[in-house]
Amino acid sequence: LRVLCLQDDSADRVIEMLKGAMAECRQGNPDRLSVDIGPVIDAEAKAGIDKHIESMRAKGRSVYQTSIISGEDFRRGTFVQPTLIELESIDELEREIFGPVLHIVRYSRKNLDRLIQHINGSGYGLTLGVHTRIDETIAKIIGNVHAGNVYVNRNIVGAVVGVQPFGGEGLSGTGPKAGG
Repeated sequence: LRVLCLQDDSADRVIEMLKGAMAECRQGNPDRLSVDIGPVIDAEAKAGIDKHIESMRAKGRSVYQTSIISGEDFRRGTFVQPTLIELESIDELEREIFGPVLHIVRYSRKNLDRLIQHINGSGYGLTLGVHTRIDETIAKIIGNVHAGNVYVNRNIVGAVVGVQPFGGEGLSGTGPKAGG
């Protein structure tokens, strides 16, 4: 699940920055260095992602999409518009979505324990990242979130193959992953 949990007091600013970054992304054939986002794996995956986006829109969720520039790549490929969906709760997600879709959940600092319960209740637990300067928050999250990999104040991609362990919990699998 690709979910960005934003504390209420910073959410609006971060969302605006994300929208700006999304507007700069280029879709197309990934063999070009200028391309940021390629197609999803096949037509079935595209249909499933598009259905998910439409179901969130039908529920009244805020859905923001950047426009796709037409061209030969888009007529031949299985492209999904980069999409940002604001959810009321992580519980709204029923399955993993593999594509250029980011879900956002706002939370109040006083409800951090409830957010952790929702994260753990999702059943997925591959990777989690936390950005904070508050040691108490880091300790609470690391000590309570069920995830195979937890990164603090850094990006959440880039486990070095053959050097760093990489594995998940729950529906994200258990034990080391390939290359881990």
